Amino acid sequence: MRNGHVTAPLAEPASETGAPLLELENVHVSYGAIHALKGVSLRVAPGQIVTLIGANGAGKSTTLRAITGLVRPRAGAIRLRGQEIGGLKPHRIVQLGVAMAPEGRRIFPNLTVAENLMMGAYHRTDAARIAADLDRVYRLFPRLYERRRQSGGTLSGGEQQMLAVGRALMSNPRILCLDEPSLGLAPALRQEVFRALAQLHQEGCTLLLVEQNARAALKLAQYAYVLETGRVVLEGPAHELAEDPQVRRAYLGEG
Repeated sequence: MRNGHVTAPLAEPASETGAPLLELENVHVSYGAIHALKGVSLRVAPGQIVTLIGANGAGKSTTLRAITGLVRPRAGAIRLRGQEIGGLKPHRIVQLGVAMAPEGRRIFPNLTVAENLMMGAYHRTDAARIAADLDRVYRLFPRLYERRRQSGGTLSGGEQQMLAVGRALMSNPRILCLDEPSLGLAPALRQEVFRALAQLHQEGCTLLLVEQNARAALKLAQYAYVLETGRVVLEGPAHELAEDPQVRRAYLGEG
């Protein structure tokens, strides 16, 4: 992995349906002269947690930005349930079922917690389902219910992260993308966020996770991709990658 050679997959990600929910095929993204993604291919099966790990600048967040329409791929395909979504506007991608809790949370500090959550459902008209999803978010994050009338800017960093995840869930996504959900959180709050993600998985949610805490990400996920300088250099079942000597040296601080 350190010499830049692509390593063969350890296994194919399992899918109950035989078809991926989300698929990237040979995706390239550039920022001006910077070639950020160099042919990234990956698959996420329904109901899976898939994680992307790698050093800063490896292309993890750019991959999420391409999926959610925040950057436009210059080549390659991004498909949701077989439908090409690469290059669509972000609001249209949300309507099709892709939501993201972004790095840095990006909540609305002057809106209440409840108003922030409802912003996640801006494109929906199914009032009964919206109410049910709001109750679900409050069950998942009881702190948000306790603080539902507070402005978002008064929350702690961990509570703002919960709010960002809850807001994304209010769009009723088919797949939830999370960009560094534990970044900057105290250990207790980090554990609470990961507990919520595990609960979402038990409920059948599909998650694509970018996470700087590689050990926690590999423990949570079923499948993992390792990115280096815009390329996938290793992939396989997460528990196998957690035992891979290269991964342990480069990302788990061992050996």
